[in-house]
Amino acid sequence: MLRVAPVAVDIARRFADAGFRLALVGGSVRDALLGRLGNDLDFTTDARPQQVLKLVKGWADAVWDVGIAFGTVGARKDTPQGSFQIEITTYRSEAYDRTSRKPEVTYGETIGEDLVRRDFTVNAMALDLPDRVFVDPHHGLEDLAARVLRTPGTPEESFSDDPLRMLRAARFAAQLDFEVAPEVVAAMTAMAERITIVSAERVQGEINKLLLAPHPRKGLKLLVDTGLADHVLPELPALRLERDEHHRHKDVYEHTLTVLEQAIALETDGPDLVLRLAALLHDIGKPRTRRFESDGRVSFHHHEVVGAKMTRKRMRELKYSKELTEDVSRLVELHLRFHGYGSGEWTDSAVRRYVRDAGPLLERLHRLTRSDCTTRNRKKAAALSRTYDTLEERIGRLREQEELDAIRPDLDGNQIMEILGIAPGREVGLAYRHLLDLRLENGPMEHEAAVAALKEWWAGRQA
Repeated sequence: MLRVAPVAVDIARRFADAGFRLALVGGSVRDALLGRLGNDLDFTTDARPQQVLKLVKGWADAVWDVGIAFGTVGARKDTPQGSFQIEITTYRSEAYDRTSRKPEVTYGETIGEDLVRRDFTVNAMALDLPDRVFVDPHHGLEDLAARVLRTPGTPEESFSDDPLRMLRAARFAAQLDFEVAPEVVAAMTAMAERITIVSAERVQGEINKLLLAPHPRKGLKLLVDTGLADHVLPELPALRLERDEHHRHKDVYEHTLTVLEQAIALETDGPDLVLRLAALLHDIGKPRTRRFESDGRVSFHHHEVVGAKMTRKRMRELKYSKELTEDVSRLVELHLRFHGYGSGEWTDSAVRRYVRDAGPLLERLHRLTRSDCTTRNRKKAAALSRTYDTLEERIGRLREQEELDAIRPDLDGNQIMEILGIAPGREVGLAYRHLLDLRLENGPMEHEAAVAALKEWWAGRQA
């Protein structure tokens, strides 16, 4: 708190001079006590939103009111200690009726009214400013020390007010590595279906935060064990395939969680939502493609193709962007491609196609493919890793030789039209694809050879 005290006390005095109270609240207090407070500060006040706007204008370096309908005003304040993103919310309570997807907001008069409506006790602490009085009516500090998530009131009341809090419990478990109190887990299990009244956008936001957290396995297991995943991500619990003594195969659910953890371990530039979603969803096609073979083996033929379609459907329902949906689906579709490599039998042409099909997702595909090896057989795991090393080395050599990142035919569309004397149309596209196939199969061609190959193809089309 010492680092942010100047800006916090400064704005609190501004409110006090106008006759209002202001307190640092919620996650900001929790994170300060955990020693992880950043530059995002949350405040609560008895001032109404329009009054807050007047008080921050002229003080803040930027102000926005996109959340004002829910009682929140945002601001940015630049100081010698850094640039702070600030949210100030009027004391409030919010609840859902049985059919609404949006909370009804009512304003309160005291900080006690505000804190009792918070999701968990560790988020229901405040620091009253400018006098710096610690306010903790629901023993959040004790729960913080015990690393446990409880609700200020009964969990049933809390989750009835806002069912999204059930997902937030899983998200905070993943972010903070906290345990969820047994009575909270019981309420989540009993009320899981209530999550269906929450908008897909809000659900997606919590899933993203959970996946990008340091311990996503913990949060995902909680979603599955309480039945919440049945409503927001049903493909995940479906991976818990039954096994019997005659048809033994990997536990696909546990395998998936392990792949996710292994993919996270390979990240180099911070949490990667595309990679983590692909790891989570890469095998969701297995339940639909499972077959028991006559020799006792279990097969999942074409599960990557089925899984890619299922991924698109789920991500669309959760309102993910088209670009993110396509990237994740493509990785799911390609995640098995490497297994056709054998011990290095691919031709240079096959390697080029692997690179072209992955496109800008190639590095993520490398990480996903490596993560997909969860065998306990160390020899087998080491052999797979070495084989993939050789593929990456071949890609590196070819990239140096041919600039693989931008594979194009040796003649562009304008050249094709000029050489063949044709106008834009379907034939130009067919010629382009023919030259691209030759490029992938044989590598770069000299200009004269490319022209000759084009003319030969065209003559065959005219025959």
